[in-house]
Parts: sequence; C-alpha cells; structure tokens
Amino acid sequence: MKKAILIIAALFSLTFAANAQELSNAPGPVNSPQINPDGTVTFRFQDRKAMKVQVTGDFLPAQIVGRQEVQGVADMKEGENGVWEYTSEKLAPEFYGYKFIVDGVTIPDPANLVVCRDGSTLTTKFLIPGDRADLYAIHDVPHGTVSHVWYPSPVAGFNRRMVVYTPAGYETNPKAKYPVVYILHGIGGDEDSWITHGRAAQILDNLIASGKAKPMIAVFTNGNISQQAAVHQTGNGYIHQSTMLPKTMEGTFETSFNEVVNFIDKNYRTIAKKQSRAICGLSMGGHHSLYISANNPDEFGYVGLFSAAVGVTDESVSPMYQDLDAKLAKQFAGKPFYFIACGNSDFLFQANKSFMAKLDAAGYPYKFMETDGGHIWKNWRIYLTEYLPMIFQ
Repeated sequence: MKKAILIIAALFSLTFAANAQELSNAPGPVNSPQINPDGTVTFRFQDRKAMKVQVTGDFLPAQIVGRQEVQGVADMKEGENGVWEYTSEKLAPEFYGYKFIVDGVTIPDPANLVVCRDGSTLTTKFLIPGDRADLYAIHDVPHGTVSHVWYPSPVAGFNRRMVVYTPAGYETNPKAKYPVVYILHGIGGDEDSWITHGRAAQILDNLIASGKAKPMIAVFTNGNISQQAAVHQTGNGYIHQSTMLPKTMEGTFETSFNEVVNFIDKNYRTIAKKQSRAICGLSMGGHHSLYISANNPDEFGYVGLFSAAVGVTDESVSPMYQDLDAKLAKQFAGKPFYFIACGNSDFLFQANKSFMAKLDAAGYPYKFMETDGGHIWKNWRIYLTEYLPMIFQ
C-alpha cells in the first residue's frame, strides 16, 4: 500500500512538472493590454533583442493608402528588461483589435489570449464597455445556442458547414416557431467571422433579452462555395487560407442558397414565409444578399446591405446577375424592407451611392445609414445592431 502511494505521488509530481513546463511557455508576466481608469489603454511587449516594436489596430487614427483606409501604426518605447510600451489616447467604448509589428513581423499580442481569426488573419481583441459596445459584451441574460451544422449541397458537390444560432428558450419550448435571419460574411471570411469579430451571438442575446429585437434564429453561411467549411474544420489537412478563393462572386453561391433555406426550414422550427425571413451581409456578403433576394423576391421580406460590393460584377458571368432592373421591380412590388449602410470613407461608398441613385430613380423605398470610417468591423457591428431591431416587427 505504501509503495502504491509513493508511485501515485511520483506520477503526480511528473504531471505537475509537465504542466509547469507548459505554463512556462505561456505568455510572460507583462500586463497587456491594460485598460486604465482614465480610458486609455497601455500595450506591452517583452523582447530584449527586438530593435523596433510597433502596435497597429483600429483604436488608432486610420490612414488612407490609395483608395483604402488602413489601420494606423504607433511606435512603442523600450523600457527596462526589454519591455516595450505604448499608451493610447482615451478610447471610446468599442470592441477593438490590434497586433504588434516586431522588426517588421506582424504578430498577435502573446500576453492576450483573446484572439479572433477572420479568414487568414489573427487579431488580438479587447473591449471598452459602455454605450453601444455593451451589446458586444457578455451579460447575465438568457443566452442562445451556437451550433456548427453540416448540410448537403448538391450544387457544390459536397457537404458544407454553417453556424446556426437559436435563441434562449428554443430547446425548452418545443412548440414555438421563429423567424430566421441569414447573415453573410465578406471576402476572405467564412461562417465563423460574424461570431468572432462580429460578436453576433452577444448582439443577438442582448437585443433579444432587452426586448429590442424579436427572438429569432440566425444562420451564418460560408459564402466561399468552393470550401466545405472554415480553414482547418475539414479532414483535408493543413491548408493555407487565401482571400482570393474561386467561385466567390460568379453566381454559384447565390444559385445554391435555396439549399440552405430548405435545410433550415426542414430541420428547425421556423416560420417559413417571406415576412419571417431576412437576409443581410457585409461587403461580398452584401453582394450576395442583393442578388439572392432579387432572384428570390418571394423568399425574403427584409434585406440588409452593409458596405455591399455593388456594381462590381460582370453580368455575363451568371444568369443570377442578369436583368437586375427587372428583378428589382418585381422585388420592390412586394414591398420588402430594404436597409443600406456604408462608411463615408469606405472604398465602396460611391458604388453604394450609385446603387441608391438607381433605387431613387425607380422610386423604391429604402433606409440608409451613413457612418464615419471605412471598410471595418466596427461599422458592420453597428449596422447589425441597427438592422436586427428593425426586422420582423
């Protein structure tokens, strides 16, 4: 018995030592980011051999390079023990993202474990609470369920993955039926993007709990029809994620979208009618939302275009893109709720203004929201928080 106890103690010691070794490889003792009482944020990075360290993120004033708005960059100052530091100006409430640039190499903050992936990009994040940003935080409210769901896609030729949010109470009230909103990502993203960078589950939880939005099912698809799922979520091994994927805006995804709608209506307790079905998307997802809804005028009662990639498609590549004027006439005859939003320094702003001029010329009603800033998640989260309370009313 004594021998057995000694063996167990030895095994415990080995396990503790192994865990300690793992912990020794964890982020170092620097506190980063440190949210200060005055609303500023201090970033720290420790590297005694680094020659130059910078921080870049959407908390810094943006820079315009060509037609694109890009994140600002700030130099960090080296202190004792190779700890580099930078303190921001006072920041407004928001869910911010940032990275470090160490001797020209961009990396996430190793001291911050809140890391989001958007396509091939990893970004460390922090939240300044207050105002609209409280919708992005996790509160003590009833929470919905987020599931990763596989569905068959004959058009793609393989099963594909999407994310489905069901509201609090869905599992406990088996007789209740719900409207559905389909929320689409932009180029380079996938079915996880709105859940991570977009904070969509938190936004839905908080808006529904406050009574500002109706309880609803939300579906997040992968708009890259050449993919089964987000990177590393299939059995095809390591694949480097690329922004420029085939079959993104050439009609195949739009053609296949009824597969998604039919699967959701068959497998979830939906209210399967036009006035209980909405679609919206950012950038490429806005492009998809435009053409999916225009080609299916009896399917969607609500349409949201967030910084939509309008006016960028060659009509000849797909019947889905042809005769748009006639399709819009039929769609608006059914009186959909149409919401368009774009940042005034977004490189797609003028394209969206031109599309609205087309709608104006035809006398089609829509609601427009203009914000400051460019093609950024900050704006798309704002648009989602505005759109969700307006649908299914």
